[in-house]
Amino acid sequence: MKKKPEKQVAALPYRKHGKGVDVLLVSSRETKRWIIPKGWPMKGKKDWSAAALEAFEEAGVEGKVGKKSIGRYIYDKRKKSGALVPTEVTVYPLEVKIILGDWPEMHERQRYWVSADRAAELINEEGLKAIIQATLV
Repeated sequence: MKKKPEKQVAALPYRKHGKGVDVLLVSSRETKRWIIPKGWPMKGKKDWSAAALEAFEEAGVEGKVGKKSIGRYIYDKRKKSGALVPTEVTVYPLEVKIILGDWPEMHERQRYWVSADRAAELINEEGLKAIIQATLV
């Protein structure tokens, strides 16, 4: 019997400029691939609020988070044991208003502002690429 995927929440940090939209990507801790800030749901917090907190901790940004999800995708999360676990990520938009120079995970991650098109190219997860292309490109 197949196990249900684990659940995570994510923020898709973006900023508008002129006619375009930029997306803020962060590097993952282990593989250094480009991802968006994400984490586990938090007790006592709405999922969209937890996603905004992940963006603060992982990317050092704050802003206006959408309370409505812009999509979901599934990826294989690598656990500390090395096991791959299917994980469904619910994504919430976050329009960035404040970019901090100092944030909790600044020594563990890189952050990278790129066009929405470029973000879709750099992301490995097909489902996340599709969300970026459908909502921001």
